[in-house]
Amino acid sequence: QVQLVESGGGLVQAGGSLSLSCAASGISISSRSMGWFRQAPGAEREFVVSINWSGGRPIYADSVKGRFTISRDNAKNTVYLQMNSLKPEDTAVYYCALNFFGRNEYDYWGQGTQVTVSS
Repeated sequence: QVQLVESGGGLVQAGGSLSLSCAASGISISSRSMGWFRQAPGAEREFVVSINWSGGRPIYADSVKGRFTISRDNAKNTVYLQMNSLKPEDTAVYYCALNFFGRNEYDYWGQGTQVTVSS
């Protein structure tokens, strides 16, 4: 059974930092692309960042470029999202996702972790 479990969310003041983790079980992420998405209240889920299997060439949404950093540790089967200079508009539930089949979509999703940035 494939599971993605996010952790590290919480409440932080604007300008602060948080680090999210996404631990995978039931599958190796080592040869697969991973991504982070977020969904704010009343909004659609939006893309945040993706990373390919080797960790190279991350793709960031313009809204987080320069503030967020994605990384991965294939040995630990874990993907990370370091979020700096957080803004109130970053408040959302953050989800990690796994592209298992190599198509232009994500096949497995975590349950999400809440990030709240106060002004």
